[in-house]
Amino acid sequence: MTPAGLGRLTRTFLTPKIERNQDMRLRQTAGLAVPLVMVPVLLAACSSSSSSSPSAAASSSSSSSSSASSSGLKTGLKVFVIPKNLGNSYFTTADSANSGGAIAALDTLGETGTETSGTADTPASQIPAIQAAVSKGANALIISATDPTALCPTINAAIKRGIPVVTYDSDAPTCRSLFIEQASTAQIGTSEVDLLAKQIHDTGQIAIVSATASDTNQNAWIGYMKQELKKYPKMTLVSTVYGNDDTATSTQVTQGLLEQYPNLKGIISPTTVGIAAAAAVLDTSKYRGKIALTGLGTPDEMKKYVSDGTVTSFELWNPADLGYLAAYAAVNLASGKINGTAGQTFTAGKLGSFTVAADQTVLLGPPFVFSAANINQFNF
Repeated sequence: MTPAGLGRLTRTFLTPKIERNQDMRLRQTAGLAVPLVMVPVLLAACSSSSSSSPSAAASSSSSSSSSASSSGLKTGLKVFVIPKNLGNSYFTTADSANSGGAIAALDTLGETGTETSGTADTPASQIPAIQAAVSKGANALIISATDPTALCPTINAAIKRGIPVVTYDSDAPTCRSLFIEQASTAQIGTSEVDLLAKQIHDTGQIAIVSATASDTNQNAWIGYMKQELKKYPKMTLVSTVYGNDDTATSTQVTQGLLEQYPNLKGIISPTTVGIAAAAAVLDTSKYRGKIALTGLGTPDEMKKYVSDGTVTSFELWNPADLGYLAAYAAVNLASGKINGTAGQTFTAGKLGSFTVAADQTVLLGPPFVFSAANINQFNF
């Protein structure tokens, strides 16, 4: 795909401006781990943290009594955005008003948007934030699930109170109203294997540096990676390790792989934290150009490694657009405009029209491959 195919990715971060490609609908502000906008983390009660949008801060507590706009969408809704954890630059970009993410969309729609979660990528850290949001009168919840099932009792309790729950980035498929999928799960998993296979000439030992062992999206992508590896009989997956979306831990497990498997030829890290940490480990004369690395990363974090030859190519989508789309979906659900039935359509502001697919999912668009040929055109 040419840069023109990135479409909306340019809306907030990309320079120069790139025209939108209606077919691809790839949002190029792309930055899973976009570290550029780190929102201050405000400590709150119940061991979770939260931050509200400027418009939310200006709104009165009467926002729970909503009214309808000319579009038929309710305004004044209390919408809580609950990522896997706070302090993760990927979710900062997905959620922030400054990046054009979920809170920006809620501002545009006249809602009160609040980002809140724990500081660890675990159900134990995330569940109190969900419970607190419900107790504060949430009209809708937007959640990136730290576990596909552990959150369900808490989420189901919210749904029983009439609160629609939209999952984004990582799903809890048996207990939500709608899932906003960043890209085709199968396509993400298979394409990363194909990228690595090209770099190591379809031959050699490879390993995966994942986030946590319970992450829904990570495990789904890895499942498709294993299927795709059947196409490459000379490639062997020797280990999958977990960095817990923590830089220090991801660094340690990558170093462990290199020590345990001296003949390792490639690493896939489908997490922006993991790929950046792995790239830093490989960025030495001992490993650069000898062990290939790909996965999901942001251009700003990966430019250095692409420039010096540590990384040839990697993928991503636009997390800000993912959050933005999730916010519009949540407001449409809370307003009764959609209910998650397959075939229903809704408009998500600047992103255009979307259709609900089977299993109550909405697809943002395909991933985009970054390489030395295009990475300097992106700033996020």
